[in-house]
Amino acid sequence: MEDGGHKDILKTVRRIEIATRRAVNAELAGRYHSVFKGQGMAFSDVRAYAPGDDIRHIDWNVSARHQDHGLFVKQFVEERELTVTLLVDLSGSGEFGTRGSTKRRLLAQLGALVAFSAIKNNDRVSLILFTDQVELYLPPRKGKPHVMRVIREIVEAEPKGKGTCIAEALAFLSRVQKRRAVCFLLSDFLDDDFESPLKVALARHDLVAMRVTDPAELSLPDLGLVELVDAETGALTWVDTSSPAVRKTYAARRERAQRDAERRLRQLGCDMVDLTTGQDFVAPLVKFFQLRSARLRAGR
Repeated sequence: MEDGGHKDILKTVRRIEIATRRAVNAELAGRYHSVFKGQGMAFSDVRAYAPGDDIRHIDWNVSARHQDHGLFVKQFVEERELTVTLLVDLSGSGEFGTRGSTKRRLLAQLGALVAFSAIKNNDRVSLILFTDQVELYLPPRKGKPHVMRVIREIVEAEPKGKGTCIAEALAFLSRVQKRRAVCFLLSDFLDDDFESPLKVALARHDLVAMRVTDPAELSLPDLGLVELVDAETGALTWVDTSSPAVRKTYAARRERAQRDAERRLRQLGCDMVDLTTGQDFVAPLVKFFQLRSARLRAGR
């Protein structure tokens, strides 16, 4: 890579870091912590028994050593340490963007936001980059240097593949992440046939889908006869965008594809957040965390 390109990448990473760290401090502090739970309860200390305490928590060994002081019960605290896994789609369609940002840049910003939220809560972060194959895997680690590497890998990656295979990424997740983790699947979900591995992943992990789109993908502008290129297959198609019927058919197909992807995710019980290039991405996440927290408190 040329020095100029490397410097541009570093500047991009730095801008993303500044923006996302500020967002975590200002908007998401406490939200992430309240929504995602640890592995269970861990022993913390002992204290004197009080009426109403669960007798199953009595520490008989400590009580025996301090007979003159009565009974003692064990205290427990929530195990907060989590493993947070980012599964980031780097397929060719991510290079599209018309609102001052590509979908891939938005994916990097979202990944950074989640990663900084994780390390703020002392959690570990891992990364899976994928196209129609797994492009990169970073095992879980803590700390800002690791998060900076995660952002850099998303920004500067030059994937070998162009297509999308969410199923392959989820199958890889099942192989490398044996313990329960909090997983964020970041993609535009322009893919099919991933329901079975997604069902397996949802049974093992707390998985949230983050779908990114660009407004220009949903409708065709009236530009006359234009040549369209499929970013993932390279296929070329001539389209008469001046035709109202063509534009209407295209919009209907895209809307149907969007609805179908959403329906499949929700039928499997997968939480989903929709985000759009060129728009604030922090507010939708704050709203999602609020709704999810309220749902968990209600026991749903």
